This record gives sequence, C-alpha cells and structure tokens, in this order.
Amino acid sequence: MVKEKTQNNKAKQTKPKKYSSKAKAKTTAKPQTQKKKSAPKAPKIPLKIISLGGLGEIGKNITVYEYKEDILLVDCGMAFPDEETPGVDIVIPDFTYLIQNQDKIRGLVVTHGHEDHIGAIPYLLKNISVPIYATQLTIGLIEGKLKEHKGLANTKLNVVNPGQTLQFGALSVEFIHVNHSIPDAVAFAIKTPVGVVVHTGDFKIDTTPIDGQVIDLARFGELGKKGVLAMLADSTNAERPGYTMSEKVVGESFQNLFKKAGKNRIIIATFSSNIHRIQQIIDEAVNCGRKVAVSGRSMLNVVSVAAKLGYLKVPDNVLIDIEAIKNYASEQLVIITTGSQGEPLSALHRMAYSDHRNVEIVPNDMIIISATPIPGNEKLVSKVVNELMKRGANVVYEKMYDVHVSGHACQEEIKLLLSLVKPKFYIPVHGEQKHLYKHAMLAQTMGVPSENTVIANIGDVIELTSKTIKVTDTVPSGRVLVDGLGIGDVGGVVLRDRKLLSDDGIIIVTVTIDEVTGEVVSGPEIVSRGFVYVKESEQLIRDVKTVAEDILEYCYVHRIYDINSIKLKLRDGVSKYLYTQTHRSPMVMPIIMEI
Repeated sequence: MVKEKTQNNKAKQTKPKKYSSKAKAKTTAKPQTQKKKSAPKAPKIPLKIISLGGLGEIGKNITVYEYKEDILLVDCGMAFPDEETPGVDIVIPDFTYLIQNQDKIRGLVVTHGHEDHIGAIPYLLKNISVPIYATQLTIGLIEGKLKEHKGLANTKLNVVNPGQTLQFGALSVEFIHVNHSIPDAVAFAIKTPVGVVVHTGDFKIDTTPIDGQVIDLARFGELGKKGVLAMLADSTNAERPGYTMSEKVVGESFQNLFKKAGKNRIIIATFSSNIHRIQQIIDEAVNCGRKVAVSGRSMLNVVSVAAKLGYLKVPDNVLIDIEAIKNYASEQLVIITTGSQGEPLSALHRMAYSDHRNVEIVPNDMIIISATPIPGNEKLVSKVVNELMKRGANVVYEKMYDVHVSGHACQEEIKLLLSLVKPKFYIPVHGEQKHLYKHAMLAQTMGVPSENTVIANIGDVIELTSKTIKVTDTVPSGRVLVDGLGIGDVGGVVLRDRKLLSDDGIIIVTVTIDEVTGEVVSGPEIVSRGFVYVKESEQLIRDVKTVAEDILEYCYVHRIYDINSIKLKLRDGVSKYLYTQTHRSPMVMPIIMEI
C-alpha cells in the first residue's frame, strides 16, 4: 500500500488564503474615487454531476464530478442481489462512461468503508487505473479487498485526515469528519470553478459517539456562511421523523441482555463493518468475564484490520479462535458473527441449519441479531430466526429491544445540516425513489425552492452553474451482475431462464438422427427436472414422448433436415402440449445428436 504521510499531504494540499489585518485595512482604505473592479463573470462552462448508482436504489453508490477535462469520482460501491437476480453474487455499476473518459479521471475519494461505497472498487480497477484517497480505516478495508482480488500491487492508496484538502485539476476536495456506523467517515466540500458543492456521504448527528469524535458541524456552518452552491445529501432515513438514536443506546441494551443471558452462551450477529458495535460487545464481554470468538470471513477481516489500526481496543487474552470454543463453558463465551441479514452462506445461517463446523446451537443460547433487515431481506432474516427458535435458542432482534440503531440521519438531523449549509441547489442521493422524493419535500420545507431541487435517475447528467441547475443529457448506466468469476455475462436472457427454471423446471428431449438420411436412430428420450416427479407422472412422460415422435415423423416426411428447425418445432410442440395438460410452462430443451 502506498500511503502519503500526513506532513506530505499537508504540503500538497490547497490551503485557503489567509488575509492579514493589514491587508484588510489596505483594502478598506482605497480612495472613494477609485473605480471598483467589476466582478468576474461566472464561468460559462458548467460543472457536470453524474450518479452512476445510488439513485432509486439502495447501494451501488458512485458519483462523478466533471469540469472540462477533469473528473473526480466519489465512492464506488456494490449492491446486493434481489429476488429478480437469482444466483447472482453482487451487483456493481456500469463503468462504460468512466472507461470512455478514463484519461480525464484524476482520482477516487471515498467517504467511508461500507460495501455499498467500496465494494465495486476492485472491479473498477480491472478496467482503469486510478489513485484512491480516503481516511486510514477506509484505506485499510480497501487494501484488504484489493488483496483478495489480487489488485493491490498496481494501485496507489493514499491516507487522508479530516480537515485536509486535496487538489484534482480544477477541483479540490476538503475532507470533513461526520458520524456514521463505522469510524473514519467523512463528507466532502468540493470546490469547483462554479461554486462549492457539499457531498455528505452517509451521516448522522451523534452527540455521544463511541469514539468521542462528534460530527464537525462548525465546519459545515463556516461553509454555509461563505456560500454553498449545491448539496448532495444522504436520503436513507428521510422518511423517518425525529433524530437517530446514539450508538450508546445499544451498549446499554447489551448490558441488560448480557445479565439476562445468565450462564448461557451469547451469540451476536451484526454488520462486520460496524466497528463501534463490535467494540461495545467486546467491552461488555470483558465486564462479564467472557471470552470473544469471531466467526465469518468478513468479520474476521474487519476485526483484524480495525484492531491493527487501533480502531478496536481489545484487551489481551480476550479474543480466542472459533475452534477453541469447545474448551470453554457456555457462560464464558460470546461469539460475534456475520449473518444479520439472513444471507444463505453466512455464519449465522449455517449455525441455524446445523451446517457450521464449530458452532452447534443448543437450547437457551442467547442469540442477538443486532441489525435492521435491508429492504428485501426481511424474509431471509425471518427464516433464520424461526430456525434458531426451533432449536430452542432465545432470539433477540431489533424490534424487541434497542439492539440496533441506524447510521443514517433522520429528518431533524437533515434539517439541521441544511440550516447550517444553506445550499442554493439541492440533490437528494442514496436511496430508493420514495426516499429521494421525501427528502426533496423536506428540503423545500426548509426554504429550498422546488425549481432548485433535482430528483435525478442514474445516468442523468446534471449541469450546474452559479445560477442554474438542470438535467441535460444521459450517459450509459445501469447494473452489471457478478456471478462467480463472471462479470457482466449474466444478462436478461440468463436471468429469465433462471427464473423460468426455478418456477416450472425443465423438460429435456434427447434424440439421435442419421445426418445423411434424417431418420431417427434412437429416442426421443424425455428427462424431467423440477417439473414433475417422473415415477408419479409416467403417463404424462409417455404422452410427451409420443408428441415428440409425431413431430420428428412430420419433419422426416416433409424433408425438414435443418437441426435448428427441428429443435424449434420440438420446443413449440412439446411446450403447447404440456401447457394444455398441466397449465405450466417448463423450459423445453431439445438436444439433437447427429451420427
């Protein structure tokens, strides 16, 4: 990893000009008769702001700031697949526009280390080379991710501290500390030739944060006094009134739940990146004299990086290997695990279904799910909870106790930041359409005119001048599906086939034909998978075979020897017959071999 030392960064940063009192006196002492210089004309060239993800969706956050020949990227995240993308591992942004304009890209600045903001970085770097700038913990997490993808050697990673300013061609970026559910989160003040743009990233206002570092509201206020042209702000909790609770509330809940657990084992599932939450679990485990084991690859990675960099304070001899838990009694153990979203391959899911190598759920285990389900994951979480309860575990989840608080600002916090920054133009980001709309309405109640508010779609080109804001164009955008080692090779046709297979199964018709005479040498043989159970539907299978034989006979009599034409007739004929008999539409796959 290539790090710029703090003193080097400070030397390179663009500092605001300081005016001495003498300089001010000299300015005010100018003769009244001197002609005032006319104010410089506003640049005619607009600033372009393009979101390639994170609008109308949760996750996949990436924003492009472009002025003339300079492009600055903010974040590069992934999203989780949904029920419309079966078998897909992750979803990343479409990088077509960035690849087309890679010579303009000056750098990537990152707000924080959550997957929806850093998860797609390895895939971006497979296409283009770009230096990355972020705070220390965020760089540590990115470094681990790039090692996993074998992309670290050729990437320049730069550690930046809050308060520093970096120059990227015509654009400069000031890093501003904010609170979130992970340490080292920042917002950006992006200074451009048309004005200052504030990009909040994910934030909340926590007056009692675990690490003691409160959001830098004073700096936002200073920017507001000087004048902010536009603000792009987090919309995730824009529907929720009031304030987001402090993370310390969860610590108090843990104290009560650890007492309730008595002599039973405690297993806590949470987001691996929520280091403040993990710290509170470790602190309470130490208070209760328990050892802590960690399960789940991402959890192990994050705990290792955070402890190494000093963001996790772990006393000696508290952390033990997950394989060593068999050497301790239940009342001596706390297990921190992944799987708070019910993910099928996660550690908690494997525990629930007795598929974990080291942890077997036993009656009276205290299991705490310290997270809120991401929209769309509710059913997955419910299944895991139900399965754990079947095994006699005592399961605690967010709705029962205060075992989770959000890392995103609610309405009153958004309004407070708005009142400090006082932007002329407003662009809600990071959320589904309902979140963006509600956020825009909230801004208007704070005095931002409706014509100065833009609810954009991914790929929209927003052009910003000192006086106007408008959507003028679109660029290639969308989602790219990653399945195993395949990137983008799973498209609409493949997804349609997967859904069809999952809904109605498949019928395979196999036949061997003499390539010279066109006669059937063997078959047709009918194979059913996921459609009907053959032993209980033998008559239906025999009928399908008869239909296939009739079609093949028709093709032979009418001298239809083209393999593709025969396949098409078999597919259509068998599909129609099956629908009339079962009102189901399985995929019909003819396989014709020529000899």
